[in-house]
Amino acid sequence: MTPNLPPAIAGYFATANAHDGAAMVRHFAPDALVIDEQQDRRGHAAIREWEAQAHAQYQPLAVPVSVETTGDDIVVTATVSGAFPGSPATLHFTFRLSDGLITRLEITA
Repeated sequence: MTPNLPPAIAGYFATANAHDGAAMVRHFAPDALVIDEQQDRRGHAAIREWEAQAHAQYQPLAVPVSVETTGDDIVVTATVSGAFPGSPATLHFTFRLSDGLITRLEITA
């Protein structure tokens, strides 16, 4: 059963899984921050480059399995499969939203 996600977060997963970086960044605020593998990427250009590099290296596919709201954070737990050791893995995607757009995303194990 797919968890009920806010539209921007559902859109993020759909477009990231489709490897559509141009569509994916539309779900982010212009100055959004993405933190993945302990590296910060800020703004649409950096986020799009991050998506392209991650897809080229790992071919990830993330399937949300649960969602929890804690304060300002929306934490989506997803099963992520791809070309990496330990695939599939359970990862946590911690989102912050403002005006219907993602302003911050941090991905952790």
